[in-house]
This record gives sequence, structure tokens and C-alpha cells, in this order.
Amino acid sequence: MTQSRKPTHPGAILREDVLPALKISVSDAAEKLLISRQTLHKILAEKGPITPEMAVRIGKLCGNGPDLWLGMQQAVDLWEAQQKLAKEVEKIPTLETA
Repeated sequence: MTQSRKPTHPGAILREDVLPALKISVSDAAEKLLISRQTLHKILAEKGPITPEMAVRIGKLCGNGPDLWLGMQQAVDLWEAQQKLAKEVEKIPTLETA
């Protein structure tokens, strides 16, 4: 079942909640994550995904591990795929076992 509202992108959580709570700038966060500011800006602008590698980095920085970050990204990706394929998927039968 598809939820009607798109899940919050993990970049929005970082931008609105995490970085302000940690009291660090985007530049400082990028430096601590060992990535470019451009890469982090892309994520914060919700234009780039949290990859498994990025989830490991952010999870370490925040102290909450990669699973949370990857799970949030997976929820966004799944919602987008369900929206994109909704009409096509309606045509696929659901089979039942005997």
C-alpha cells in the first residue's frame, strides 16, 4: 500500500534539524564528513541521495549509525518508484498460492 504523502528526504532532516542541533555549518559538516561542500549541498537541497557510503559517514558523525539514514532514503526512493509505476503496477495481477 502506498502512503499518500512523500516521506521526508533525509537531506531535509540534516538541513533543518541535525546540523542546527550540532551547531555546525555546512562547510564544517562537509569537512568532518570528508566530502566536498557541493556533495553535501546536493543532499541538503534534496537533489542527491544518501548512498550507503554517505549513510556510514553521516551515521558516524551523528552517532546514530547508518541504518536510520539509509532507511529514510529507501522510504523516499520506494515512494517515488510507487508513484512513477502506479498505473503500470495496477495492470500486474497478484497471484495466490494454492
